[in-house]
Amino acid sequence: MVAAFAVTPSSSICGVCIPTACRPEARGVVPAPRFFHSRNQANRRSATAWSLKAGLWDSLKSGFLKTSNSTETVEPLSTALEEEEIVPEELVLLERTLPDGSTEQILFSSAGDIDVYDLQALCDKVGWPRRPLTKIAASLRNSYLVATLHSITRSSETEGEERKQLIGMARATSDHAFNATIWDVLVDPSYQGQGLGKTLMEKVIRTLLQRDISNITLFADSKVVDFYKNMGFEADPQGIKGMFWYPRV
Repeated sequence: MVAAFAVTPSSSICGVCIPTACRPEARGVVPAPRFFHSRNQANRRSATAWSLKAGLWDSLKSGFLKTSNSTETVEPLSTALEEEEIVPEELVLLERTLPDGSTEQILFSSAGDIDVYDLQALCDKVGWPRRPLTKIAASLRNSYLVATLHSITRSSETEGEERKQLIGMARATSDHAFNATIWDVLVDPSYQGQGLGKTLMEKVIRTLLQRDISNITLFADSKVVDFYKNMGFEADPQGIKGMFWYPRV
């Protein structure tokens, strides 16, 4: 992902929130570090270092097989093989009984089932600036993966009555082959502190790895760097820097 986006810190935002709007007022903001995740890194972390399994540039330049004397271009796979059907995942993460006797389920889904008005309301809750609904819809439509957390509450008094509320989301863009960048990770403030943000991120990463995409990047606010390091991300591996473009006056 080469587009540059500035991160606007907000104390009301979940520990894994990454706004994507590139706004004029963001000029002058120090670019947040870009983080990278490697496939087997979670099993090899230490308190002081996070090393990548292989050279990042080597994997970014995949598509070419280097021999000792020449470079051989890899023949592309057939369209039929490339267009593998992706089966969405749904999983109940938590089920509990509320004080009023009703039951609540926290449901994870990678089906991208999300209403733009619900997402806008969730962004309002975490303090993000409003973005045009048409652009929000376009960002969801053009994402490679959209993962959601919903709270589903069922009444103990009225059979069949339930309320479904969007409480978390994360999305990823990708070239569908090697690289993916995670954006817009947010959790409803009333549901923060329960490990849902971490679980959401883990599910997104696992889904990308299952689709054989192992170069996973994101942009992080300085306050949540340790959160991402503990999940296997590394800032500026091998001296690689995320670059941000701003128009010159």
